[in-house]
Amino acid sequence: MISTTFSSQGALGKVIPGFQPRQAQLDMAEAVRSAIKGEGQLVVEAGTGTGKTFAYLVPALLSGKKTIISTGSKNLQEQLYHRDLPLMVEALGFYGAVALLKGRSNYLCLDRLSRQMVESHTNVSDPTLLSQLVKVRSWVSETKSGDLGECDAIAEDSPIIPTITSTNDNCLGKECPSYQDCFVLKARKKAMDADVVVVNHHLFLADLSIKETGFGELIPEAEVFIFDEAHQLPDIASQYFGQSLSSRQVQELAKDIEIAYRTEAKDMKQLQKVSEKLTQCVMDLRLVLGEPGFRGNWREALGSLTIVREVGRLQESLDFALDVLTLALGRSQLLDTAFERANTIKARLDRVCDVSITGYSYWYDTSPRHFSLHITPLSVADKFQEQISLKSGAWIFTSATLAVGEDFDHFTSRLGLTPSQQMSLPSPFDYQTQARLCVPRYLPEPNHPLMADRLVKMLGPVIEKNQGRCFFLCTSHSMMKRLVEQFRETLSIPVLMQGETSKQKTLAEFLELGNALLVATGAFWEGIDVRGDTLSCVIIDKLPFTAPDDPLLKARIEDCRLKGGDPFALVQLPDAVITLKQGVGRLIRDQQDKGALIICDNRLVTRDYGGVFLASLPSIPRTRDLGAVEDFLEHIKDAETQVLKSNN
Repeated sequence: MISTTFSSQGALGKVIPGFQPRQAQLDMAEAVRSAIKGEGQLVVEAGTGTGKTFAYLVPALLSGKKTIISTGSKNLQEQLYHRDLPLMVEALGFYGAVALLKGRSNYLCLDRLSRQMVESHTNVSDPTLLSQLVKVRSWVSETKSGDLGECDAIAEDSPIIPTITSTNDNCLGKECPSYQDCFVLKARKKAMDADVVVVNHHLFLADLSIKETGFGELIPEAEVFIFDEAHQLPDIASQYFGQSLSSRQVQELAKDIEIAYRTEAKDMKQLQKVSEKLTQCVMDLRLVLGEPGFRGNWREALGSLTIVREVGRLQESLDFALDVLTLALGRSQLLDTAFERANTIKARLDRVCDVSITGYSYWYDTSPRHFSLHITPLSVADKFQEQISLKSGAWIFTSATLAVGEDFDHFTSRLGLTPSQQMSLPSPFDYQTQARLCVPRYLPEPNHPLMADRLVKMLGPVIEKNQGRCFFLCTSHSMMKRLVEQFRETLSIPVLMQGETSKQKTLAEFLELGNALLVATGAFWEGIDVRGDTLSCVIIDKLPFTAPDDPLLKARIEDCRLKGGDPFALVQLPDAVITLKQGVGRLIRDQQDKGALIICDNRLVTRDYGGVFLASLPSIPRTRDLGAVEDFLEHIKDAETQVLKSNN
């Protein structure tokens, strides 16, 4: 049945114009079918262009078993649900129900919207936010899902979104006046009744961590679990099997107490004082934690008397909040819930400050206005394996980047997997003719203070001659900013930078311009699909080793050392290899794509471990001569011009 479906005359050939059978795709589909039938664990690295999405969808739909598919991001989740799944449903004549389920922060909370509408009419309200609330309220009559991603009237990063969505902490549950119309409830009900449910890793792992504590269930039970972009799972799992506390949680608690005072308990002036004190305390703690965009060691931070003093003030303000909220118990559901939230936040703060418990990394990060405190387990293997053993069924993990060389141990050991089969399927692309890889000569050492100046001088002419059409992927924000500043002074083409607007808008502008250089960091290393001649060059500033002062990495290194392992070989190198593979994967996205890859790091050719990186990349012809790359890009451009002339 599988081989027939994937033949040129089969079901896929009838719905996909120009469908061509691919052996690697068929091999993966057969392996998925076998894993589903045998209820085993399967790990598949499927190179770019293999067609892995259809390779797991077809056997999953044909199996007739309840299936959960988890993707790496909301964007991939929506692409799968709105584009790929309907195509396969049509091709196979699948009659089952399919559902999309996101985390609760994506769905409008009707009760919180109505409270915000009341609050926004006070004298201190922002008129811009009020107009956005009005737009959302009018959208309510049109929407069936309540998914704010479908509301075009507000931006995806609008500051009103946290105020009109709920969290596990502030949801009123069955006591909510809008409980029967709750969009989260409706989405979960639809997922419970569906045969195929599309979720994302964050939601799946949030669900596992909630189940571990014995609370409610977001995701229904299933017989088949498929993880696409599975390379992200270990790091995301670490977040959810740990604990965290953010200034945003405290501020949202303070805001709700303020709303309750203004609307339901106007005689309790102390509630306003509680709100002000909580807000001030987290702002003061944020200030002493230093510059934005910083990741620090929380255990070391607690050695600072200033930080300890501000943490103590926050603990005192939470005690004060609990005393006042105790007096308000029974006055309103909002205040009762606030009392429970204040207790939860205080317990989390106490736990985060007890840094004596081993087996965890204690760290914090800062943004311009907020901070988060985290406790992350050094290994999630035992917990993840325990969850798998509690559920029978098939567990399938796939990504374009799971192996280091041909070795899957780095991935499987971090999740405690014992796969019955693991396989690496090569990309069908002809890298020998489609791409060139260059490690330029005369590069300074990666951390040289003048590295940005040298890269601009060396690569500016290549980028200019190629008329942009280039991604410059950086391993740090500081390098990204330095390069952008200098490229804007020296190049005649548009230079875009990640972070100046949303990721989607930046990418849309890059595509629309057609001759731009986009300088970016982390977010653009994966999950970006630019096909055709708009992107013909990808430059990487250096090998993407995690910064050695990263507190999470330091803790994993120490843990590896205590177990007698080699931290560089077992932790740092595999992480960097998988990240590099993701970045390299941005260049060639289909069989017509052509382009050059430039990696500006001598260590690829001067260090022994450079061979590990090269062995993990596609077999692209290599050169150290930038002139050869310029010639290759010129040849691509000439070929494109000829095609345009012949078409006209």
